[in-house]
Amino acid sequence: MSKRLLQTLNGEKTDRPPFWFMRQAGRFLPEYREVRAGAGGFLDLVYNSELACEVTMQPIRRFGMDGAILFSDILVIPDGLGQEVGFLPNHGPKLTPVKNIQDIEALDLNRVVDHLQPVMETLRLLKNDLPDHVTLIGFAGAPWTVATYMVEGGGSKDHAITRKWALTDPEGFGKLMDLLVDATSLYLIEQVKAGAEALQLFDSWAGSLSEKAYHDWVINPAKRIFDNVRRVYPDIPLIGFPRGSGVLYKDFVLETGVQGVSLDYLLPAEWAARELQPHVAVQGNLDPLLLVAGGDAMMNEVKRIIDTFEGGRHIFNLGHGIVPETPPEHVEEVVNYIKGLA
Repeated sequence: MSKRLLQTLNGEKTDRPPFWFMRQAGRFLPEYREVRAGAGGFLDLVYNSELACEVTMQPIRRFGMDGAILFSDILVIPDGLGQEVGFLPNHGPKLTPVKNIQDIEALDLNRVVDHLQPVMETLRLLKNDLPDHVTLIGFAGAPWTVATYMVEGGGSKDHAITRKWALTDPEGFGKLMDLLVDATSLYLIEQVKAGAEALQLFDSWAGSLSEKAYHDWVINPAKRIFDNVRRVYPDIPLIGFPRGSGVLYKDFVLETGVQGVSLDYLLPAEWAARELQPHVAVQGNLDPLLLVAGGDAMMNEVKRIIDTFEGGRHIFNLGHGIVPETPPEHVEEVVNYIKGLA
């Protein structure tokens, strides 16, 4: 059976847009909450291959998406490097901050692949369990976004400590970014080896950088990672998600050579259709809160996005992840509409 998502990433025409949703395996599903409640800590769930496979499969069973994205987290890379990473209930990630060159040197690239073998086992299980039409998507966090968590010690509104380090000591900060490029490249190559059929690089905080810094810390690391992966797997489709990039999305697409680019919901679809879609498959970009709102507001925007991108390669998705308060029946309504286009 043909896989619409892979066809679209490879430039082929399909009978309808393929679709999947960021964070489609997650707290909006009662079956996920049930598994999560018995799993222990969040990283315990990520590293339990059977449970991680199960929660990845849940939205596929319920909605029949064209893509299944590995259930994991972007912070498995710092965890694999040996940084202390924890997830506090109702608070989010907490890390022992990396503050200087000594802290960088204490991290260990050699332990990453072994440490992340449970994630590879999840991919192997999924490869067995997924329906034939579903594309298995692996992913990682991009170096800039992962670095902000490593340096700030968790989430941050403006990433000021990280940006200041990058501005005042680009050489020192560059060592951290080099390490993350190497670790992320190894991790993604292992994912393809374990069964991933496409890869997405999430740069959630790309939009916090000025133009020069964006080229230094978003485009350049992404290009190096993608080049490293392509050297081993030249045919693997690559998707970038440099959220909040605005007009710099075009530089990202042209300079990294990705097959797909995920659009945030602030980016005008008409601009993306004109400036990006001739070069790449565009993925997105429904506001996740419209899935909460439902009704005409949701469906009118779903139709508008599909109509806007009808002339080229388009994977229907959200402009960011599904939020926990999303009613599953709203997701089902969108899914049924897209499936009905075939």
